Amino acid sequence: MDKQRKTILIQVGLFFLTVLTTTLAGAEWIYGRFLFLGDDIMTWSDFQAGLYFSIPLLLILTFHEFGHYFTAKYHKIKVSLPYYIPLWLGFFGSISLGTMGALIRIKDHINNRKKYFDVGVSGPIAGFVVAICFIWYGFTHLPDPSYIYEIHPEYEQYGFGNIEQAQEGKEGMTMRLGDNLIFWFFRTYVADQDKLPPMSEIYHYPILLAGYIALLFTALNLLPIGQLDGGHITYGLFGKKYHGLIARVLFTAFIFYAGLGLINVRSLEDPSMASLGEFALYLGLYIYFLFASSFSMFKKTQDRWVYAVAVMATQFVLSSFLYFEGYSGWLVFAFFVGRFLGIDHPRTIEDEQLDPGRKLIGWLALIIFVLSFSPRPLILDIPEGAF
Repeated sequence: MDKQRKTILIQVGLFFLTVLTTTLAGAEWIYGRFLFLGDDIMTWSDFQAGLYFSIPLLLILTFHEFGHYFTAKYHKIKVSLPYYIPLWLGFFGSISLGTMGALIRIKDHINNRKKYFDVGVSGPIAGFVVAICFIWYGFTHLPDPSYIYEIHPEYEQYGFGNIEQAQEGKEGMTMRLGDNLIFWFFRTYVADQDKLPPMSEIYHYPILLAGYIALLFTALNLLPIGQLDGGHITYGLFGKKYHGLIARVLFTAFIFYAGLGLINVRSLEDPSMASLGEFALYLGLYIYFLFASSFSMFKKTQDRWVYAVAVMATQFVLSSFLYFEGYSGWLVFAFFVGRFLGIDHPRTIEDEQLDPGRKLIGWLALIIFVLSFSPRPLILDIPEGAF
């Protein structure tokens, strides 16, 4: 078997495996039942319902990746077909998305700023258009309230409009999706308010959940940092002279916001922080995390330590006067970008300005980032004394 045919078989195999894992993940989100765990395990009809999550999500993901692919082909850049990345955690009793996304491999060295821009911007815009179509369909075809009663029969005594009140009386934590501007618009101006569930129940609506996850992936890809799609776009718009500055400022703002909740001085009052020594160890580990996350920003080790201490100290001083919750869930992504993916963009030999049409598309992509980004995408509401 030649190498090209073997590669295609791997790509096709990964795709079908990702269809399987995303369908399993969709069924888990909808019904809260797992394939092998618990007394109430996943059924065949549950699995079929998971297709309402996997098909929209993979269609959006496929349009995104083939946006990159066909644009690269247009510019005669050697590129691979997409590699889909399956990831299912149902074996461990954890709900996942079923995938880590997909990627294509660019096999040429791109020395043209316009080509980098075109390849970078085409994927997010193609995926975003398809995502909006599914989100529109999901909000204009909401099922009757009886649908949620089949999943949560305990809600029926409260009535559909009082689901959040019913959740307040439940023991344990409640999980809800954080808003973004697009979901806010559709929930406010498009959806039938008599059928509209709260954000704490959206994950039971597979098409809307797929659209929400797609917006989240799009926003993360559009971060104007490194070799993310947003990095290609900002490099095209502003060139090598300003891209590095923009990427460093935005990365610092991102990791600053992410770590605010960990640094809040009220942590000293947390019973888990039994002593000042434990709190000092906590801060020390956090400083080391910031040091490791700034690996691609600075060549000198001492500069990384100075950066880490400066970020932590600023967070600490700010939290002494004001309470900022932040969102520590972003720290893992920030570490991945800062340590492995890199903050800077590869330099190109040809550094010509973009034409007005490309600049307009670039600014449109940055607006899509703002509309799609959710500062706190997954929120856990834990009642006092629940654990």
